[in-house]
Amino acid sequence: MSTPAGLPFLKGHGTENDFVILPDPDGALTLSPEAVARLCDRRAGVGADGLLRVVRCDALPEGRALAGEARWFMDYRNGDGSVAEMCGNGVRVFARFLWHAGLTEDTEIAVGTRAGIRTARLGADGGVTVGMGRAELPSGPGGTATVTVGERSWPAVHVDMGNPHAVAFVAELDDAGPLLEAPGVAPAEAYPHGTNVEFVVDRGAAHVALRVHERGSGETRSCGTGACAVMVAAARRDGHDPAADGRAVTYTVDVPGGRLSITERADGVIEMTGPAVIVAEGVLDPAWLDPAALRA
Repeated sequence: MSTPAGLPFLKGHGTENDFVILPDPDGALTLSPEAVARLCDRRAGVGADGLLRVVRCDALPEGRALAGEARWFMDYRNGDGSVAEMCGNGVRVFARFLWHAGLTEDTEIAVGTRAGIRTARLGADGGVTVGMGRAELPSGPGGTATVTVGERSWPAVHVDMGNPHAVAFVAELDDAGPLLEAPGVAPAEAYPHGTNVEFVVDRGAAHVALRVHERGSGETRSCGTGACAVMVAAARRDGHDPAADGRAVTYTVDVPGGRLSITERADGVIEMTGPAVIVAEGVLDPAWLDPAALRA
């Protein structure tokens, strides 16, 4: 069938991690990696770090098992068109879109993702708090890694937030260099599907800052799951383990695009709070997007 005329889209961001939003409630669109990459291209397309397709859980094979808990599924794609399990900033923007579009009247919204259900709470100040689930820190040989940029290397902590992260503490954020290419990570078997890499410095007590190279997107202005992974790695380094000692802990995490507040509760669940903004709405010209790459 032909490409739909005037395909609606929106643009949003969370701490400047930006997304093209495609409402597709009935799951009518088939997105190729090439189509997603073209939409996310900052020179020839709309431009974004990634794409959020808004689909009802019961209209998508990977969402049907979650339909009893959530109405909407966040089909997230990286800027290169590859599929990703989760995106923390994306969940906040996704929830903000559902409210903005009148698809929910609730201020607490369950969102289906490939990493499971994530619950978002919309605050009166424009912030959104997302329950990000529990972090996993694999033990054994896969629990630590080495991150390399050029001639420099650092030990890294493997933290899984539904997607993989290698967290390296460095002296200065500039130590990561321009991050035009993905840092080297070893051993390869620790991350069989690639990983996000965070470079972290201390700013004060329970206050860190990061730069991130996201798998499939390159360096971005923010990464929500990455901020959570960094918080957990910093907390363990600093002797905090809420699930073990029963005391919640909160860290401030600065990203190039703003500031996030990350709390690990006594039950081990991570909560992330930060802004989520819808900045524009438009209609894609069907003649621009290759009909072979996007079909309805």
